[in-house]
Amino acid sequence: MKTFVIGDIHGRCAQLETLLEMLPRDEAADTVVFLGDLIDRGPNAPGCVDYVIKLCQANPERVLCLRGNHEQMLLDFIAGTTNLWITPVTGGERTFEQYAGESLTVRNEQDLEDARQLIEEKIPAAHLDFFRERPYYHEDEFAIYVHAGLDHGKHPSESSPQLLIWSRDMDFYKNYRGKPCVFGHTPTPFLPLRGRVGRHGIYIFHSAIGIDTGYNHQSPLSCLSLPDFTLYQSFADGHEETHQITSFIPETGR
Repeated sequence: MKTFVIGDIHGRCAQLETLLEMLPRDEAADTVVFLGDLIDRGPNAPGCVDYVIKLCQANPERVLCLRGNHEQMLLDFIAGTTNLWITPVTGGERTFEQYAGESLTVRNEQDLEDARQLIEEKIPAAHLDFFRERPYYHEDEFAIYVHAGLDHGKHPSESSPQLLIWSRDMDFYKNYRGKPCVFGHTPTPFLPLRGRVGRHGIYIFHSAIGIDTGYNHQSPLSCLSLPDFTLYQSFADGHEETHQITSFIPETGR
């Protein structure tokens, strides 16, 4: 019995399909955990969401998807509580275009309200419901799984939901030594160097394991298998890589 953990996808539907085809998965016994951030930046966010929904519906006990901060930003934009989702750095305008079928143009407050109404109308209700129903963490015998990280090593049940999807805590990255915690959110090139050397793009330091391997044309989409620590990666150019991690494994994961 294994758990396959998949990092931030960000609209890379073709890479996701390739990655899943690589996995030696027993659908009756193995679990797949998506760490969230299905949308934004990439070429096919609606396709990613639809694909993951179908996987979850087909095998709800063995496939699950966590809530990412990008899904939360979209929900917050629709609710009118924040406009962060449509700022250029998030890549939300690409998801807007993909769902709405037109470019996002905001010149005044009325444009903003029109954009909120349009995106709420254009995103299928099943997709919005899926975003709203996503849990903030998962735990099994191998690890704890969250989108962003833990609050000073506390169990996610004792942490604020906001922190679980937004945290970027250097102390967690460098000093966490509890039950192995697999997270995404922060691209591994931005994590401390000492946890990245010789790890094929992922981050492992003590019990913190980061698998968001970035978003650009050279970045792989990564999946880590537990408890065997096999790393599967698919690339935008179609090539695939598999690595067996033998060093740096947390003591509690050996």
